[in-house]
Amino acid sequence: MQFYRAHVLICGGTGCTSSKSVEIKAEMEKELKALGIDNEVQVVMTGCFGLCEAGPIMIVYPEGTFYSHIKISDVKRIASEHLLKGRVVKDLLYYEAIQQDKIKSVNDVDFYAKQKRIALANCGLIDPENIDEYIALDGYQALVKVLTQMKPEDVIEEVKISGLRGRGGAGFPTGLKWQFAANYEDDMKYVCCNADEGDPGAFMDRSILEGTPHSLLEAMTIAGYATNAKKGYIYVRAEYPIAVKRLEIAIKQAKEYGLLGESIFDTNFSFDIEIRLGAGAFVCGEETALIESIEGKRGMPRTKPPFPAEKGIWGKPTLINNVETFANIPAIILKGGEWFSKIGTEDSKGTKVFALGGKITNTGLVEIPMGTTLREVIYDIGGGCPNGKKFKAVQTGGPSGGCLTSEHLDTPIGYDNLVKLGSMMGSGGMIVMDEDNCMVDIARYFLDFTCDESCGKCTPCREGTKRLKELLDKICTGKGSLEDLDRLEALAYYIQDNSLCNLGQSAPNPVISTLVHFRDEYLAHVIDKKCPTGVCKDLLHYTITDKCIGCGSCSKVCPQGCIEPVGKVINEKTNRRAYVIDSSKCIKCGACMDACPPKVSAIIRQ
Repeated sequence: MQFYRAHVLICGGTGCTSSKSVEIKAEMEKELKALGIDNEVQVVMTGCFGLCEAGPIMIVYPEGTFYSHIKISDVKRIASEHLLKGRVVKDLLYYEAIQQDKIKSVNDVDFYAKQKRIALANCGLIDPENIDEYIALDGYQALVKVLTQMKPEDVIEEVKISGLRGRGGAGFPTGLKWQFAANYEDDMKYVCCNADEGDPGAFMDRSILEGTPHSLLEAMTIAGYATNAKKGYIYVRAEYPIAVKRLEIAIKQAKEYGLLGESIFDTNFSFDIEIRLGAGAFVCGEETALIESIEGKRGMPRTKPPFPAEKGIWGKPTLINNVETFANIPAIILKGGEWFSKIGTEDSKGTKVFALGGKITNTGLVEIPMGTTLREVIYDIGGGCPNGKKFKAVQTGGPSGGCLTSEHLDTPIGYDNLVKLGSMMGSGGMIVMDEDNCMVDIARYFLDFTCDESCGKCTPCREGTKRLKELLDKICTGKGSLEDLDRLEALAYYIQDNSLCNLGQSAPNPVISTLVHFRDEYLAHVIDKKCPTGVCKDLLHYTITDKCIGCGSCSKVCPQGCIEPVGKVINEKTNRRAYVIDSSKCIKCGACMDACPPKVSAIIRQ
């Protein structure tokens, strides 16, 4: 085994890959060879580091030096200065990694220091395409323990003790789900991983698949042993090419090592896994719609009961968990359910991965213990809203989640706490909004998504979401009335109570939560015919005031040519006139307001 004095880890997640991290790795290997130190320094392409805003990211160990926003042209300096001469290139460090000339390790940077990583433990640490690196960090030890020391019922009991709940959204107790699947006897059973991550902006599951695919394979095999299933499916969307490729490599390696297939570890237990690609329909994240899609049918939810544990894939008992749920299993088996249950809160154990996005300084992936407050996530880890903007709301739970206000920032994150406030955990999307966001427009945006993604099977969802969207369009264009608000609210609750699956039942959440917490904005739209934040263009009016000096800056940039010097005379000697906007032609782009000299500020938006 070869030893290296330094390791250069380069993020190979989707975000950094699109920013040329693959080329950066190749350039680093070329420079190290040219310097004659390629046998002393190892370069590794890892999974996602999480802090996507700072990508492409490069970490140099053993010090944990954190370089951010790396370009190909930066590689030569890092190689010659840091890796050859031992001098850190300070101007390329992540801004928080150097303070008063003192250099911090990556683990001491606020974004990482406040996290606790279980599901993401190997992401950004190992080469996901090398099974030996996973094994070196206790990979597949949980499977060894299960197959050689534990009975299936012992495994299920350990998962029950852990208190792990499904991380895909519903939060159903995982151990109980495994117990149900184990209780049904049949000649064939299945274990299925729901990797159909469809929430806009969410990439928790994708990062696990890209960063530590063997964790998933190990956990699914353990689940197969616990429930007496012989076959597993990973249903992953085809839009995740890097994840699919690494899964394929991982499955091939696991089979070569005898960790998948016949007689695993020379026991009488056999288990195999196949990948099934989804076409990207949001509804296929619902477990019965996913089963329909695996069977080659159109992805539409089934009526429950029977639940998949009784009749799932091809009518056989099937255990379905999502990627993050499975990713916790190896650690629970190795360290014990008791250890896991001590993390988090009374009703929400362990950690949760969130995709932090929107109006937030540190966009990226975070894993925090349950019970951490929204304030800690948004300010201590996320760095707050950029450009000094005031925080306004946070939406948890993806497009079907609710919007919470600054009053809720000290709420400990947990399944039941979020539901009580009108939101939900969902799969882990967390979108932050600042003072510039219109909450009526936000509700319309998310409803537009769920409206498009409705499979059309049940009327409340298919027709109801369209009617909700029409009412929101009416309000955002200044044509709404107080009666429309009543209709909006009544219809939202009707859809919530009568839709067939979770997609329809949760689709009205953004509408209901914004009506509860931001009703004043709805009233401003329907009574005053104004959008307080100036987002809804149909409610905007640009006016040139008496401050106009007749410079014509606004007219020069107007794409419509609708600003003319036809106002009052402001200089009788030159006959210069003030400019006037023809409202009938104005498209409300705001270019005139931006062009008006700051000292004059003659244009106002109402």
